[in-house]
Amino acid sequence: MQDKSEEGRRPSSALQAPSPREREEGREDIAIIGGGIIGICAATLLSEAGRSVTVFDRTGICEETSSGNAAAFAFSDVLPLAHKGMIRQLPKWLADPLGPLAIPPAYLPKLLPWLIRFWRAGAARHYEASLAAQVGMMKLAEAEWMALLDRSGTRPMLREDGSLEFYESEAEFRASLPGWAERERFGIGFRHVEGEEMAALQPGLSPRFVKGTFVPGWKTVADPKLLGKAVWTYAEKLGARFEHARVARIEADAKGASIVLADGSRRTAKTLLITAGAWSHLLARDLGDSIPLETERGYNTTLPVSAFDVKRQLIFSGHGFVITPLETGLRVGGAVELGGIERPPNFARSKAMLEKAKRFLPGLDPSGGREWMGFRPSLPDSLPVIGASRAPKVYYAFGHGHLGLTQSAATGRLIRDLVLGQTPPLDLAPFRPQRF
Repeated sequence: MQDKSEEGRRPSSALQAPSPREREEGREDIAIIGGGIIGICAATLLSEAGRSVTVFDRTGICEETSSGNAAAFAFSDVLPLAHKGMIRQLPKWLADPLGPLAIPPAYLPKLLPWLIRFWRAGAARHYEASLAAQVGMMKLAEAEWMALLDRSGTRPMLREDGSLEFYESEAEFRASLPGWAERERFGIGFRHVEGEEMAALQPGLSPRFVKGTFVPGWKTVADPKLLGKAVWTYAEKLGARFEHARVARIEADAKGASIVLADGSRRTAKTLLITAGAWSHLLARDLGDSIPLETERGYNTTLPVSAFDVKRQLIFSGHGFVITPLETGLRVGGAVELGGIERPPNFARSKAMLEKAKRFLPGLDPSGGREWMGFRPSLPDSLPVIGASRAPKVYYAFGHGHLGLTQSAATGRLIRDLVLGQTPPLDLAPFRPQRF
């Protein structure tokens, strides 16, 4: 596998990039729509393979959802979301408009078909296949990210402090044990902690938490936006280009794909990759592909570094949020609002998480924070779309939910192999765009 991988990264004289004249005429070798972390990683691996890549984005490289996530490489988070009991807890969570999950009442009719698919995906008969697909993806993701960090010179941005998840009662702790047993099946290390050991892992914690689980292999990054931009700088050195543009629609035929920009101009490409996050399914419709993507609107507040001495990522799963120490601040965020891409932000959700954080970490200074909202593109079976569209030479890579940063390097590897006609290291059937 290694030999094939290295072969795919070497420039090849057979892979002809477009000439300067072709680029002046708006012709591209590979065009990528979307400058988030998925598009960045795909562009990087394709550039390493000697292909000429141009990324199109309306704002910039790593400027939207990929800039404000919780900074985790969640390689041990293998349980499919549809099997985590979310539907069972739905009535309780919806009773609290600022709780872990919210659905604006006016949006519920539009959301209902997705919720039905989500409920069906959580059926027991789908569990083993979904778990196996997620485990395989995570193993590839960790291997690809560690290698990419080294090749791009960004390894110093990696933090390997582990994570600490908390429980407020024995009942909550016992309810978590089946999930930990499933992780243990796949060699994921952890240990349950309490008392002095838990306090040593995170001093200053509220006594309301009776137990915790420490995952030593959990990793975070210094800042997700800085990491994305640093990897892109590496891609630029390999020849990748960026064009600031808003895409209006796409077209495709046997000769290639066309990108129609909002200003009316047009770009053509031999190969097109759609990595536009929560907007990707709208572009897929232009090609006749109907993909049931919904948007998990995630909120956070990034406090100054001095707000509290947090030793590692802290996970409050019963409340649906995490606290992450970054190089650039202390990020308090998470939760889910299923409300689409058009509704204005409800920053009361950020404030609610910050209020809880103050109770959970007495002494936390909540002043000076920056509020943020991002759109997590989510599919009902918790797996992304990775594969070919109905149109020739057009590929999709989107729908990673809250695992976009974690799985981005693996997705870049899979897309690179598809574009180059190589055999991917994973069975892509669970991720195929036509599975719905």
